[in-house]
Amino acid sequence: MRHINVDQKKCKFDGICSAVCPMGIIELKDGATVPKLVARLEDLCITCGHCVAICPHGALSLDEMKVEDCPPLRADLALDSEQAEHFFRSRRSIRVYRDKVVEREKLARLIDMAHYAPTASNSQQVEWLVINSKGQLQDLAGMSVDMLRYLIKEGHPLAKAYKLERSVEAWEAGIDPVLRGAPVLVVAHAPKGYAMAQVDSGIALTFLDLAAPTVGLGACWAGFFMMAAAQWPPLQQALALPDGNACFGAMMIGYPKYDYHRLPQRKEAVISWRE
Repeated sequence: MRHINVDQKKCKFDGICSAVCPMGIIELKDGATVPKLVARLEDLCITCGHCVAICPHGALSLDEMKVEDCPPLRADLALDSEQAEHFFRSRRSIRVYRDKVVEREKLARLIDMAHYAPTASNSQQVEWLVINSKGQLQDLAGMSVDMLRYLIKEGHPLAKAYKLERSVEAWEAGIDPVLRGAPVLVVAHAPKGYAMAQVDSGIALTFLDLAAPTVGLGACWAGFFMMAAAQWPPLQQALALPDGNACFGAMMIGYPKYDYHRLPQRKEAVISWRE
């Protein structure tokens, strides 16, 4: 059974924690000295931390989340709209990497940032596999190319749509069209039966993608690999994910070989307004 812990000396009984609780289980009864969880609904708490984060007085904690372990927001680190736009527009998919080992500490830092991505009902079921062995990456890329060969042989619509023959020819010429020679592959995986696994993994990997340049790294979604991981048994077996889990996204990581200097344009956003 979960509990909220309220410092009566700090609580102003303003009801903010109750207003933002996504499960609607924090109540403020008349005559009560502090907010409490609704009786018999305590186990509905998803430990999202909204109540801890929203209290301007630092009065509220959860059993699993002490207010002193949650640092305050820093106004000096907040991005303004111009900085945010530049940050998003400067993000590039990196497909050419330096021949340099990526430090485990940097990869751990990246994943630590990415794991703050939102998940459905705060379930936090996304897990990570980091592969930074050249030999293993070469084998995985080769298995992915085997699947491309199969799609070509079967006349699959994807073979024509993605011109897979060119990718196979590149591989046979010594060029890796799957993992682009990246030194690291990060795989997001989750339970197969979890309905929001694809969405949660995609959001988490997007956080990882955006965070990569902040530590001097570049990233790119591994589309061919993801395609193979979803349906090619040899590659699935080679990944050896925990029983019941499946790959729901993967990203190449490494030090970019080249720097970008401009912010390219995009198509205008297509917006339908209903007011």
